[in-house]
Amino acid sequence: MQAFSYQTPATLAGAVRAAGRSGAKVIAGGQSLLGAMKLGLAAHDTLVDLSGVPGLKRIELDAGGLAIGAMNTHAEIASSGVVRKAIPALADLAGHIGDRQVRHRGTLGGSLANNDPAACYQAALLALGATVHTDRRRIVAADFFQGLYETALADDELITAVSFPLPERAGYVKLDQPASRFALVGVFVAKGPQGVRVAVTGAGNGVMRVLALEQRLARDWSAAVCSGVTVPTEGLNGDLHASAEYRAALIPVLAARAVVAS
Repeated sequence: MQAFSYQTPATLAGAVRAAGRSGAKVIAGGQSLLGAMKLGLAAHDTLVDLSGVPGLKRIELDAGGLAIGAMNTHAEIASSGVVRKAIPALADLAGHIGDRQVRHRGTLGGSLANNDPAACYQAALLALGATVHTDRRRIVAADFFQGLYETALADDELITAVSFPLPERAGYVKLDQPASRFALVGVFVAKGPQGVRVAVTGAGNGVMRVLALEQRLARDWSAAVCSGVTVPTEGLNGDLHASAEYRAALIPVLAARAVVAS
């Protein structure tokens, strides 16, 4: 790993300024970034640590829904009584990310900003119709995720929180890769203020919705209706872990299990 400077800003404004400097990279939990740097896949002159910035950790429920801070860890989200009561599927999702160390260091905001195509939160945000809050604006999930490791964030823009509308029903099921515990395929189903949504992670180059499943579930929220849906393989990943055909076949199966779990 190359040498780098390390900054610990004490305010959000200070973090934004530091992040905007040439060669700087923001670090939250560091579970993806530090691994990439150790392998020589990423190199940055400066790391800007957000752990000392106030206001980035909160879990609150109000009339508008559930708000979770960018620096809340997966473990905090999984164990939160507020999250478990408001959106149990989201707490369950967080509780099955990585291993114990990853869950206690990795953060919601870090995962979203990295936008790994097999990460779990992306499916939750898209299915639930969540909104990403930054230091300067709000971005709906459908506009935030823009492809393989790409998001709508500017280079110096920081996620501060995510707000989730409360669903009537929601469930998430994934088949994970045993070593990394990233999703080979993960399916989040939700029935809420924005209708029925089915979001899939791990299957392609980014999170995506499956309209055929949404249409079936909008008419009948039951596991049985998922079995008749055929998902095209176009645009799906094929690798040593699973072929595109296998992933396509998994999507309706996992969707049915998610409906049962909702």
